[in-house]
Amino acid sequence: MGGAAPTRTQRVDTVPAEDYRGTFAPWLPSPVPGDPLPPGWEGLYFPFATGMDGLRPDGTPLGDAPPGIDLPRRMYAGEDTVFHRPIRFGDTVEQRVRQGRVTEKRGRSGRLVFADLEREYLVDGELAVRSTWHDVFLEQDAPPPPVRRADPAGDRFHRLTPDSRHLFRFSAITFNTHRVHYDRDWAQRVEGLEDLLVHGPLTRLLMLDAVMAGGGPGRTPARCSFTATAPLFVDREITVGVTDGEDTARAVAVADDGRLAAEATVHW
Repeated sequence: MGGAAPTRTQRVDTVPAEDYRGTFAPWLPSPVPGDPLPPGWEGLYFPFATGMDGLRPDGTPLGDAPPGIDLPRRMYAGEDTVFHRPIRFGDTVEQRVRQGRVTEKRGRSGRLVFADLEREYLVDGELAVRSTWHDVFLEQDAPPPPVRRADPAGDRFHRLTPDSRHLFRFSAITFNTHRVHYDRDWAQRVEGLEDLLVHGPLTRLLMLDAVMAGGGPGRTPARCSFTATAPLFVDREITVGVTDGEDTARAVAVADDGRLAAEATVHW
């Protein structure tokens, strides 16, 4: 990409949403043209579009990384989203992407590069959603982040044990070829992970869905902030706890061993 990408246009049909709903949110009604797209589900559209010659060895695209980054590992670190107006099934949406802030640091994990990717979704030329995706690039042998323990506190709880079928389907919907999600040998031998990794963007969607299932029906969030703090792995239960407030809802995702894996705050 080198800092910018061509504008892409796509009609928001119901197929990707129904594929996701049937796999991860079967309690929701099937999508109908004219209905609003659930918050965060814009990420199911505009799937990664990179030829094989444009992929890094780990399967992630070269084109949306800042030029000159020589670190071999790439992880999703979080996302900040502002919802300006609903996107509806049947809308034709224009997506604009540009490179955001790039910051290099050194810490206990060695050399790190944090890189933002800014995405805008427009309907009829009017901004509907602006989302800033945060990636971190790491050295080959970077140690895992410090373990933070947390009780899955909340007013409401949602639980899911994602297996390899769940991971395959999310990769297929988003055309995500990052090998940590389907190549166990790569994940364990090359990346040093315990097992296949649950997608960070999937965790974000599960948390947003959990928030919307209680305090959010009929409401549109003003913004959402999501931070990934630890990896989640295949075949292990994830507990999402939601705490509802008048102006905000807070959600945590906790692994089956008590590790705090992600935090999200939704502002109404």
